[in-house]
Amino acid sequence: MEQNIQFPTFHHSYPLQLRFNDIDSLGHVNNSVYFTFYDLGKSRYFEAVKNSTIDWRKADVVIANVNADFLSPIYSYEQIAVETCCTEIGNRSFRIMQRIVNTDTGEIKGVCRTIMVGFDVAAGVSAPISDEWKEAICRFENADLCKK
Repeated sequence: MEQNIQFPTFHHSYPLQLRFNDIDSLGHVNNSVYFTFYDLGKSRYFEAVKNSTIDWRKADVVIANVNADFLSPIYSYEQIAVETCCTEIGNRSFRIMQRIVNTDTGEIKGVCRTIMVGFDVAAGVSAPISDEWKEAICRFENADLCKK
């Protein structure tokens, strides 16, 4: 399956620490834990994009959709990281791609695609993606995502 996935350039990588309770009875990381890794990667990515700590109580972007492919088990002895990038940005949403990799071998363990949407916290409804987010993402990714 991995060979069929087209990967963009990942400008953000965050090392992950495996914990005892991440491992299931089969001796590998439980599939539900992958989503915790992806969430941690997204939060660190957004902090890097904005170059500041984000107050998530005032979040103006939220997750609308998440899809994950589990390519290979992660074992407790492996060194892993989550890599994150933005692949597309529009007026009301943007797409994030992530992958978990073994940092020693480069083996890709899992891939996640997330759609983030703009959100008006006060009204509790979707909203356009702010120019601040668009500019910060395009600057961080060093790409013309906003010109498409």
